[in-house]
Amino acid sequence: MKREGLILILSAPSGAGKTSLCRELFKTFPDIRESISYTTRKPRPGEVDGEAYHFVSQEEFERMVDEDAFAEWALVHGNMYGTALKTLEEARKNGVNLVLDIDCQGALKLKEQFDGGIYVFILPPSMEELRRRLESRSSDAQDVIERRILRAADEIKESRWYDYIIINDNFEVACSELSAIVIAHCRKTFRMMEQVGKLFDI
Repeated sequence: MKREGLILILSAPSGAGKTSLCRELFKTFPDIRESISYTTRKPRPGEVDGEAYHFVSQEEFERMVDEDAFAEWALVHGNMYGTALKTLEEARKNGVNLVLDIDCQGALKLKEQFDGGIYVFILPPSMEELRRRLESRSSDAQDVIERRILRAADEIKESRWYDYIIINDNFEVACSELSAIVIAHCRKTFRMMEQVGKLFDI
């Protein structure tokens, strides 16, 4: 029996530290890969098709939608983004561990379409700290920050249906908690039967 791959879905409001946690996760578990989404947006300088994204035409994306090829997809700022069901099914079948960094809307669609994902929501320690983090970036106008804060309040309400919640107050602790979730699920009996079979010829 071949080991089944792990599909880890991470969501968080902007400023909660999800990107930094993902970066540490990839360092800790080199075998974990980031899921590559499909998009209709044009490649930016230096982006390679099949690395950052699978870049496709609007017509190709709409064809995939019509064929129910996506586990989830969304229109964001005029461009379409989606996670192909084939990507997830092949990863799970071939024992590949994947991380999906998607918003609550996409995660909920995924949960409805794809069975077996592990859903983790990253929370800031408080709304005050979230505001401080957003303002310390010095990259967004105040009205943009206010919109992010309002959106965060709605997103946090969605955390109730996730499997796990991590509060990113202390970054090292949050990293340890996320790693613990990955390790625990990688050691699930049904994922370990390939190794058991090699040891005991069963």
